[in-house]
Amino acid sequence: MSKYGLNELRQMFLDFFESKDHLIMKSFSLVPKNDNSLLLINSGMAPLKPYFTGQEIPPKNRVATCQKCIRTGDIENVGKTARHGTFFEMLGNFSFGDYFKREAIAWSWEFLTDVVGLSPDRLYPSVYEEDDEAFEIWEKEMHIAPDRIFRFGKADNFWEHGAGPCGPCSEIYYDRGPEYGCDDPNCTVGCECDRYMEVWNNVFTQFENDGEGNYTRLEKTNIDTGMGLERLAVVVQDVFSIFDVDTIHAVLEKVGELSGKKYKDNEKDDISIRLITDHVRSATFMISDGVLPSNEGRGYVLRRLIRRAARHGSMLGIEGTFLAKVAETVIETSKDGYPELAERQAAIYKTMTREEEQFGKTLNQGMEMLKNLLTEYQATGGDTKIISGEDIFKLYDTYGFPTDIAKDYLEDTGYTIDEEGFKAAMKRQRDQARQARAVSNYMGAEATVYDEIDPALTSTFVGYEHHEYEGRIMQLTTTNALTEVLTAGEEGTVFTDETPFYATSGGQAADHGVITSGDAEFAVQDVRKLSGGKIAHVGMVRKGAFHQGDTVCLSIDTARRKDIEANHSATHLLHRALRTVLGDHVTQAGSLVEADRLRFDFTHFEAMTAEEITAVEDMVNADIRMLADTDVDHTSMDKARERGAMALFGEKYGDRVRVVQMGDSVELCGGTHVENTGAIQAFKIITETGIASGVRRIEAVTGRGMLEYVNGQLKLLQDAAAAVKSTPAGLFERLQQMLDEIKEVRRENESLKQKMAQKSLGDVTVETVNGKAFIAQRLDNVDMNALRTLGDDLKAKHPDAVVFLAAANDGRVTLMSMVPDALIAQGVKAGDLIKAAAPAVNGRGGGRPNMAQGGGDNPAGIEDAFAAAKACL
Repeated sequence: MSKYGLNELRQMFLDFFESKDHLIMKSFSLVPKNDNSLLLINSGMAPLKPYFTGQEIPPKNRVATCQKCIRTGDIENVGKTARHGTFFEMLGNFSFGDYFKREAIAWSWEFLTDVVGLSPDRLYPSVYEEDDEAFEIWEKEMHIAPDRIFRFGKADNFWEHGAGPCGPCSEIYYDRGPEYGCDDPNCTVGCECDRYMEVWNNVFTQFENDGEGNYTRLEKTNIDTGMGLERLAVVVQDVFSIFDVDTIHAVLEKVGELSGKKYKDNEKDDISIRLITDHVRSATFMISDGVLPSNEGRGYVLRRLIRRAARHGSMLGIEGTFLAKVAETVIETSKDGYPELAERQAAIYKTMTREEEQFGKTLNQGMEMLKNLLTEYQATGGDTKIISGEDIFKLYDTYGFPTDIAKDYLEDTGYTIDEEGFKAAMKRQRDQARQARAVSNYMGAEATVYDEIDPALTSTFVGYEHHEYEGRIMQLTTTNALTEVLTAGEEGTVFTDETPFYATSGGQAADHGVITSGDAEFAVQDVRKLSGGKIAHVGMVRKGAFHQGDTVCLSIDTARRKDIEANHSATHLLHRALRTVLGDHVTQAGSLVEADRLRFDFTHFEAMTAEEITAVEDMVNADIRMLADTDVDHTSMDKARERGAMALFGEKYGDRVRVVQMGDSVELCGGTHVENTGAIQAFKIITETGIASGVRRIEAVTGRGMLEYVNGQLKLLQDAAAAVKSTPAGLFERLQQMLDEIKEVRRENESLKQKMAQKSLGDVTVETVNGKAFIAQRLDNVDMNALRTLGDDLKAKHPDAVVFLAAANDGRVTLMSMVPDALIAQGVKAGDLIKAAAPAVNGRGGGRPNMAQGGGDNPAGIEDAFAAAKACL
């Protein structure tokens, strides 16, 4: 048997099923599309659910893929064992109502034995215990001895996920040999040891589960095959684990090189090496699909993966940022199967490095917070030496502070963590996350009236060439039911065979307009792109009636479309300008193109400077003045890449793509655009802001929108000038004059406040408390600045005294304490005095040993606060 590499095995599988008349589809993005039931794609069939349910018609009834997947359910075990990983590739061949068990079984056996070269004597099939049909195929057609075919129960050999399609499985196990086994003399297929490894799983989707345990036979049966590529490589290369497979081992070796550690020399180091290897693989693929670190959803998963890897790098002794160097090896070993990794490597490296740097700061902040937390427990916890699980979870969840660091630090102080409380807080967060993703059906989306439409119904978009077109009504709906007629005053949806209306897609807003038939008129207020290529015209019948089968005239609002096109084309020019000015790490992270404005989100890690904004604006306007014609071409993905076409993160493209070029801007895009950049007229950035970690947002205007913006700004300027009795030309000078006047008034006001505060201080009484001079004074209607000034004055007059001041202002209390250095040396701390006194005024506070402050909302408790401070002293 040849020891094929992982990349070879992937291509062998796809080539084999292409020879069996399967359509080979590229891997879908890790980010699910129109499926709220998943954070990340976790199986080969997950992105194909619409085809299995019949909601969409597949491009072919036979499909094969190699799908990138991420599962984080066992993330805590990654690294601790050589079995667990978060990223994997799933090979799959699928039949949508075409072939079934006979072909699926035969081809799985043929691929493993004839193509890959595994010995038939080391392969063992299993079937669901009640699936006699599959058993007979294995025995009578594949000629496998009955004692080599294993029957397993529902837990092992029946695939289902709540309500929806389901069915029995037939798996194929490979005997890796006794050296991988356990000591049990009865060890056989199904044992938990590593000897018998499942390499192939045929799922025969033949039933529908109603969610109550009732099964009905599907009218069309399907095949869903899953075979982990890394597992297959383990078997073919005869290595111990996935971490010894050629491509993954190259990543692991890179970690060893950076750390100076050799794999399998030290088990503790091995855990970290394996974890970094796996987590950087996952993070690299996630970032390439447009996921960015954040504190929620899939962004939180990415943040956790990167930070865990960074933490274990530190444990290996790696100094500084290093994850991007590991990602280089991931990209180098995987780019043949996933060319988008190389295209987006700049963004991948920058995102990882930025998050690593941020984590370093977080560790320092987290350690300070942990120390403060411990101090509070030591002050108030008595003999109890257990830190609340809730408090540790807050550190972990909000600030990303690793619990193992917290445990190590607390261990040296004699404190421990409430593990059960921490687990309960973790479970509560996971439950909340699941509820946030809760959906009503198997598809991971809310059920709508559109689900009832015939999946064969499709619409053809003709709006690139036409703004008005004739079409035939294929389907009508009200807001909640299918119908054959819509009458005046009714809201609903119209589906036609052809339409010039652009549906909201790729950030471009939908067209508005009218559909007419004789005197009947339907106002189109929204256009939606639905599954299966259906285009829904949503709106209301203004007059007359529309019937299914009617021939109608569809007319878009042309002026609005032209404004949208100007803004859309401007986003392409903007994208190129940003990459030129800021760097190749910039990629589009979202957009909104409307008639009056455009919004463009992009990956970048700091606010743009005024100079950068001006440079980008100038570049876009220069492109507009070039009067470049827009060139649209339909070509292959490979040729588009050769032209340098930019693709959107996470977008799924077919074999043929639409390339839009304007000057030096080349992008894959399905939207509508100006015919010449001159139609954009002009471009102006209105705002540049941050919307998430590593994501910036530009809002801008063009053409008519820019004219409206400029006129609005001029009116604002004129109104502002009139308000201060000036002219637009003299406004700046007038404002400067007013600011100088205000500054002088404030200076005089502060001076008066200080005089009033000094007067209210009156005679100061110095008490002796525990052998120390103590001044406690109440002042009302004095702010914190004045209070500090008075405190400094008292400290100058009484350098050996503890000063404790309180002021009441509009129901609020301000406390301040100052302690001289000589008394600090004796253990007196201003922060301790404030902490002791603040509860009396229903507040809290703290600070440094020499000066601290606090506050509350109970002025009646000020005398009690003084008493508490004295007691503390």
